[in-house]
Amino acid sequence: MNHGDMPMPSPPDSMYNNSTKMSEMVMQMSFFWGKNVVVLFKGWPDHSLGMYILALILVFFLGFGVEVLSATPSMLKRGTNPVASSLSHAGIYAIRMALVYLIMLSVMSFNLGIFIVAVAGHAVGYFVANFLKLANTTRIDETTSNSDPKV
Repeated sequence: MNHGDMPMPSPPDSMYNNSTKMSEMVMQMSFFWGKNVVVLFKGWPDHSLGMYILALILVFFLGFGVEVLSATPSMLKRGTNPVASSLSHAGIYAIRMALVYLIMLSVMSFNLGIFIVAVAGHAVGYFVANFLKLANTTRIDETTSNSDPKV
């Protein structure tokens, strides 16, 4: 008997609640515009413009947070205790990865607005993190160069 001859088994009824039909389970597979999207949780933003805007703001700040957290380990003081330092770096990394996965899942909604604010959040966060790093480096260089050598 060939696999092509075998009928496909139907999924168990426990997989779907009574109100869900197969036609409602189609996932969007190309980019689209509009507020009618599901972001991270079923029923959110629920076709509401206000909630869609809130979802955009959330995704923006997720991207922003990822980039700020990526610069944080270099800003942390290297302590004398390597275990505490490694734990703090690992904790920041874990939070950063959780945020990255949330952004990835949000972008998988294929909504162009969500995609644009995710990229914008990363870009603005990268700018702010590098600006703070450069400002801190410049401030340290100025304080060391302003000290006159004692003769």
